[in-house]
Amino acid sequence: MANLLQYSTIFQNELDKIAIQEMVTGWMDGNAGQVKYTGGREVKIPKLSVDGLADYDRIGGNGFTSGSVTFGYETKTMTQDRGRSFSIDANDVDETGFVVTAGNIMGEFQRTKVIPEIDAYRLSTLSALALEENKVYSYTPDKTDIIEQIKLGIKKIRQQGYNSNLVIHLTYDTMMEIELALLGKISSTDFSRGGITTKVPAIDGCPLIETPENRMYSAIQLYDGVTSGQEQGGYAKASNGIQINFIILPRTTPIAITKQDNMRIFDPQTNQKANAWAMDYRRYHDIWVKDNAANSIYVNYKEAKPV
Repeated sequence: MANLLQYSTIFQNELDKIAIQEMVTGWMDGNAGQVKYTGGREVKIPKLSVDGLADYDRIGGNGFTSGSVTFGYETKTMTQDRGRSFSIDANDVDETGFVVTAGNIMGEFQRTKVIPEIDAYRLSTLSALALEENKVYSYTPDKTDIIEQIKLGIKKIRQQGYNSNLVIHLTYDTMMEIELALLGKISSTDFSRGGITTKVPAIDGCPLIETPENRMYSAIQLYDGVTSGQEQGGYAKASNGIQINFIILPRTTPIAITKQDNMRIFDPQTNQKANAWAMDYRRYHDIWVKDNAANSIYVNYKEAKPV
C-alpha cells in the first residue's frame, strides 16, 4: 500500500505541473498567487489592499498620514468538478509494468481530454463575461485587415485604462492571415507559462497564443458521461456557441485555478469491482475575473451573434 500511495502522489504532482505547462491558458494560473489548497472544491487566494495617497502635513507638523494595509485570504469555490475512473486487468500488467502503463494512460487522458476541456471552459467563460460593446461579430479573418482588427481591440482595452501586458489568444486561421499580412516581418516576444519561457509572435508587444479552434467557442456544453449521447464525456460547442477568432485581455485580468484532488489507485486485491488495477482521476478547476474587469476583455467572432 505504501508503494501505491507513493505512485499516486508522483502522478498527482506531475500531472498538475504538466497541465499548467501544456494548457494554452496555463499563464492564467499565475495570477492566483500563493493559493492554499488542501483538497476538495475550496481554495484560498491571498488578497492584499492598501490605502491611497494622502496629503503630507508640512504646516501642522504631523508629516505623514497613517495608512492601513489589509491582507487576508479570500475563499473561492471551484464550480467545475470533473473526473473519470480507469481500470487495467491484472493479467495485463505486473506491479512494475503498472507504473509505466498508468503513467501512459493518465498522460494521454490529460493531454487529449482534460487540457482541451479546461482551455475551452476558460476561454468560453471569458467570452461570456466580456461587455457587449467589446464584441465584434461576423468577421472572417483576412490578411487585408486582420492587423487593423487586432489593433482596434488593443486600442479599445487601452482606452479603458489597462496599460499592463496584454495577451491575445487566436485561432490558427487567424494567425495564418497575420503571417500573410506581415510576410515574415512579424516580431516576437518572451512569454512565460508554467515556469517555462518561450519566444512567441507578437503585435505591438502583445504575445499571440495560437489556440486550436475547438477550444475557441463562445459557449460549450459539458458532457456528464451518463446521459444518452454523452457517454464519451468531454465537451462540445454549445448549440448557441459561435467560433472565436481572437480574444484579447490583460495578463492580470483572469484568476484561474486547476487542482487535481487526491488521486486514488487500487491494486487488484483491493479493487472490489474487478480483478484489475483501478485509477480514479478527479480534477477541480475554475476561472474568475478580477472586480470590475469585464471591460478589459475584447472578443472577435467569426459568426453572427446568436439569437
